[in-house]
Amino acid sequence: MLRNQRLVTSENLRRVRVTLLSEKLKAWLATVKDAISDLPTTVSYPILWAYVKCGNWYISLPEGKRICYQICAINGVVFLMWQMKSLKPFMQSNFMHHPLSGKYFTLLTSVFSHQSLIHLLANSFALVGFGSAATAYLAKSQANNKEGLLESTPKYHFWALFVSAGLFSALVSHVVTTRVTLPRLLAQLRSPSNINVPSGASTVTGTAFRRTGAAAKEKATEAVPRNILPSLGASGAIYATVTLTALAFPDAQVFLLFPPIPMPITWGVGGMVALDVIGILRGWRLFDHWAHLGGAAFGAIYYKYGPDFWNYNRALHAKSVLGET
Repeated sequence: MLRNQRLVTSENLRRVRVTLLSEKLKAWLATVKDAISDLPTTVSYPILWAYVKCGNWYISLPEGKRICYQICAINGVVFLMWQMKSLKPFMQSNFMHHPLSGKYFTLLTSVFSHQSLIHLLANSFALVGFGSAATAYLAKSQANNKEGLLESTPKYHFWALFVSAGLFSALVSHVVTTRVTLPRLLAQLRSPSNINVPSGASTVTGTAFRRTGAAAKEKATEAVPRNILPSLGASGAIYATVTLTALAFPDAQVFLLFPPIPMPITWGVGGMVALDVIGILRGWRLFDHWAHLGGAAFGAIYYKYGPDFWNYNRALHAKSVLGET
């Protein structure tokens, strides 16, 4: 009897989830059929054909990609909300994180927010590619956990990674802005270079004062931003998944978009981090470089300690539910 007994594994549980997903999509297909039963065949048939094709494609995807497409769908809905003029004030107030606004929930909502279509597409492309690989690493790490816990899906683990990385990267940017950039900006505004020359000063003295003040002001302006900008986007969270993937699969190759050439993933990640460091030193403001570096740091830390921490907390939760000590 024991010889024929099949052990329950995480892989078996994942197969059951795929079967349940397939049954759910079939049930929805029956609902769609009933909803369009009164339509002409020339209209209803293409709808059913598209549903079946999309359903089969979705089921055949690796679970990591299904998870990433779910996140991309949420980002897409938020992007569509940005395109509605009537919602612009609401979106600016609740889906952008401004360090001086006093709102901290926007640290989370801004992670799923993209105003630009290019920004959305670039992040979605990177998320689907690297997020799927990161999910595979999380599933592999879970299979080797010391607690012997089973897991039917890595979905919740990846969501925890993505949201935590997004919050951490946004928090890094927030702290740098409020504790470093803002004090420097205020100091610049209070500096003598911003004091107007008195109208009664001599021509020579006044000219020298203006020249010195203008030079000092120009030099200070190069080093300190002129204003505090809000931030949004999933780049910090995606940086974490890219860094984690590079550490988990250091021999992997990636293709650049421009130019489309292959290179080791470690070179690509190293180049991105170096570009962000240069951006900080040079004062570039097109991207939130501190958020990128915060995401990369979170990915490296999570690669080392994240899976064990996740399984440790799952074990504690299981013991509390079962009433063990």
